[in-house]
Amino acid sequence: MPVNYWAYFGFAILVVIAPGPDFAVVMKNSLAYGKHGHQPGLYTSFGVVSSLLVQGLAAALGVAALIVQSQTAFTVLKIVGAVYLAYLGIQSLRSALARRRDAGSEDDSPSDQPDPATPRILFKAFRQGFLSNISNPKVLAFYFSLLPQFVNTSRPALPQVLLLAGTHAGLALIWLVVVVYTLLKVRVWFQRSRGRKILEGAVGVALIGFGVSLATSATP
Repeated sequence: MPVNYWAYFGFAILVVIAPGPDFAVVMKNSLAYGKHGHQPGLYTSFGVVSSLLVQGLAAALGVAALIVQSQTAFTVLKIVGAVYLAYLGIQSLRSALARRRDAGSEDDSPSDQPDPATPRILFKAFRQGFLSNISNPKVLAFYFSLLPQFVNTSRPALPQVLLLAGTHAGLALIWLVVVVYTLLKVRVWFQRSRGRKILEGAVGVALIGFGVSLATSATP
């Protein structure tokens, strides 16, 4: 068992609920399909958490240390992640600008909304969640710098690091699912095209801002 596990647990909750790129990408895909957006939103969440598990495994196997300690590798990954976040942000802004008011109904017109349950759309949502997280080297830096502080040196490190990373991924999944279903419950406000425009535009600006922040962040 790691040392001070419950202290780590509490800290991980604070990290998870702090608004960041993962939160913004999940919101983007939840909003894109109106009252049916919970399906792509959930798959985006699954993509994010899958990436966290991969990065947690990388941290446990020492791969994170190699990337974080290599200025070139960290910088390349950082730039790729920043560009991808900006790309998603531009997508959200374009969607907000292109959306029209539905004069005949408060609900989104079915003809304007593709079926969000199609495998292509769900896979795209999963992929966006996975790529936006896996291309963010700050996650690896977080694991590399924080997890060793909670490892009990008298016991094997690998299972402890996996437990700590898995705890973070599990908490992230719970939080993102809560976000998705909260948006589903309050969808009445953004069923109108105007409300959707405002939220999608705000999410787009946030994603671009996260991309800029990542691109300009210091390399360890």
